[in-house]
Amino acid sequence: MTAPVSAGRAGAGRAGSAGRTRVAVIGSGNIGTDLMFKIKLSKTLEIVAMAGVDPASDGLARARRMGVATTAEGVEGLVALPEFAGVEIVFDATSAAAHGRNAEVLAAHGRRVVDLTPAAAGPYVVPPVNLDAHLDAPDVNMVTCGGQATIPIVAAVARVTPVHYAEIVASIASRSAGPGTRANIDEFTETTARAIERVGGAREGKAIIVLNPAEPPLIMRDTVYCLVGEADREAIAASVAEMVAAVQAYVPGYRLKQDVQFTRLAPGEPVPGSGDGVPEAAWQVSVFLEVEGAAHYLPAYAGNLDIMTSAALRTAERIAERMSAR
Repeated sequence: MTAPVSAGRAGAGRAGSAGRTRVAVIGSGNIGTDLMFKIKLSKTLEIVAMAGVDPASDGLARARRMGVATTAEGVEGLVALPEFAGVEIVFDATSAAAHGRNAEVLAAHGRRVVDLTPAAAGPYVVPPVNLDAHLDAPDVNMVTCGGQATIPIVAAVARVTPVHYAEIVASIASRSAGPGTRANIDEFTETTARAIERVGGAREGKAIIVLNPAEPPLIMRDTVYCLVGEADREAIAASVAEMVAAVQAYVPGYRLKQDVQFTRLAPGEPVPGSGDGVPEAAWQVSVFLEVEGAAHYLPAYAGNLDIMTSAALRTAERIAERMSAR
């Protein structure tokens, strides 16, 4: 189905208050609700509608109290709201299974989509790595929380030297993993692994997620292992530090737990991955991260959700700026 020529055009009668771009959120769970709170603080975006499927959800109740139009009839209910006429960008915070239908409906109406599910229907976007290359894409995918936390590090190493294999381990508090996250565990690992290669630049990627049941809940921790050949270790450490600062610009709680570690692998020592093209003089680069959430809606330990909503917000703000500049 083809949208009308005027649909989705920047400036086509959909400017928000104070020139902000109007947006909507589909999904009234933890991620969608935290995203709503972040959008309320944005100087670029204005949230005017939220759609869910549970009339009794806390997210929809909070949205109504904040003056945001709501519907419990999903994407169909969203497009039926009067406020939808002014919406330029829609965030999808539902599930990989639901995104296909949501994207189809929104594309028919000419709306831009920022996808926070692991559906990966559009190009993967990690803001400090490749956002500028996809500002005109109709549907961009935010990979996963583990991907947003670790792919910048893989990319930081890869811009100094080839990365033959990259493995990431994302450990999150079990209490911060809602039904959507648990239902998409397989998609999480597959999507993250692909993005490690396509965005991070590794020849081969692997992703592991750990739901930590510890009480009190622990802050998100991420470990990145990169297999490289002989390279300038100081340049790698400097590149990682520069990338950490770039992520901190929109996720203040993102930080290194210790200095970048370099381990020389002994000749003949088994190496992870397929082993194809691995140099004889191989080094393991290890980077240890912590992600503390901003606690806008969720607890500070839920850094896994905070980095997703923060990355999505940064992406939508840049898309909105691009649209307004035309």
